[in-house]
Amino acid sequence: MSPVPRSGIVRRMATPERKAWTRDELLLAISLYCRTPFGRIHMRNPEIIELAAVLGRTPGAVSLKLANFAAIDPSLDRKGASNFSRLDREVWNEFFQDWNGMAYDSQMKHPRLREKVLAWDDIAAIPPGRTRDAVIQARVNQDFFRQMVLAQFDEKCCITGLPVKELLVASHIVPWARDEKNRTNPRNGLCLNSLHDRAFDTGLITLDRGFRVVLSSRLRTDTAAAPRFFRDYEGRQIIMPRRFLPDQDLLEYHRANVFRG
Repeated sequence: MSPVPRSGIVRRMATPERKAWTRDELLLAISLYCRTPFGRIHMRNPEIIELAAVLGRTPGAVSLKLANFAAIDPSLDRKGASNFSRLDREVWNEFFQDWNGMAYDSQMKHPRLREKVLAWDDIAAIPPGRTRDAVIQARVNQDFFRQMVLAQFDEKCCITGLPVKELLVASHIVPWARDEKNRTNPRNGLCLNSLHDRAFDTGLITLDRGFRVVLSSRLRTDTAAAPRFFRDYEGRQIIMPRRFLPDQDLLEYHRANVFRG
């Protein structure tokens, strides 16, 4: 039994008060969740350590918050996991209903990412004004989209499995110029190598409803390189993402309006 002080009062050790997460902190955490391959959500991840320092929290607290977002994420089968707050869900829903705005806001709230953006040579050369703001937002969202799409496919081409990051492209299912709303939506993205990205972008290949590769008649009959680079993958299902499954309506648009048949 612990000794009782002479005063007769037993003093209990104070436990540190848990600091509630703010909306801005949650935006930064969701942004990192979207950009982090699922297997790297742990307290040893350098980006989690960095964000923890920015927020004045521990890496363990940040990694736990990212794990909480995985419980909210409808693209994951996490039945029974419910360690998230009402504000977590509210900010999650806000983020996912406005990909373009929230992606930009979250990136610009991060000190290092903001400094990186403002240091881009082509940005620094543009005088302040609406044009500069529009260029910054477009560049920030394009960079965010790339990181997010590569993360959901574990940084591998979803057709060939190529894991060389420098040769990978975050390919839009519905082209950037044709659908402003879904420009930053991860379900409008595929991780492809440069060759297959070009083929997908020009309508030489597409995916069917079972996420299987479909070749245009041109590739099946006219191209000498088709057997090696394309025909070997015809009819194969892509390597499925860990989260953010490609949207079927967007794929239908690609088949109807981009694919050459």
